[in-house]
Amino acid sequence: MNKSLLKEAIIKYISGVVLIGLLLFLPAGTLNWKNGWIFMIILFVPMLIAGIIMYLKAPDLLASRLNAKEKQGEQKDVISYSGLMFLAAFIIAGLNYRFKWIMMPESVVYLGVIIFLCSYALFGEVLRENRYLSRTIEVKEDQRVVDTGLYGLVRHPMYFATVFLFLSMPLVLNSLPSFMIMLAYIPIIVKRIRNEEEVLEKELKGYREYKEKVRFRLIPFVW
Repeated sequence: MNKSLLKEAIIKYISGVVLIGLLLFLPAGTLNWKNGWIFMIILFVPMLIAGIIMYLKAPDLLASRLNAKEKQGEQKDVISYSGLMFLAAFIIAGLNYRFKWIMMPESVVYLGVIIFLCSYALFGEVLRENRYLSRTIEVKEDQRVVDTGLYGLVRHPMYFATVFLFLSMPLVLNSLPSFMIMLAYIPIIVKRIRNEEEVLEKELKGYREYKEKVRFRLIPFVW
């Protein structure tokens, strides 16, 4: 049992729960916000389950997912932009609830929950298919190109899942202003993919051939 990995995972998990909770409920001005609690549950319960599974079955993958220290200079900017986007979206969602700026139908919230959970499941499948996945752009010593399953459809299925995952968040929180902010994720992820592919093409054997085999980066038949 890797106690240091377990400790790091627990600390980051609890920190995430506290941080997101503060970003949502402080601007909302109350803990009595149903949508905020729904979001916290569907975000952190599956995350806990996935973390336990990775710790028991694939500790190397868990360690890789916990590492957020980006080495690529261009990607540091992407991480910063993403952080600002989430910060603004969560705070605005709380304020939107507090001041009742723009409230959407309850059916939109339910749709957001469904999309979020389906995207989460898709993200989990990507993790199962590719044990080399990391939160940072890097090529590991024994890494090989994965070209089966979802990777046979698009070159970046993880990012495909995160697009729907992130865009569904403001729907769950019933915040149209936050949804508009989250749209910034699209140009952010496009920038990340382009830089990532430059790195992979240079450093990962067989990636150039993989690009010729699987034409689409993010969305089948589109891009």
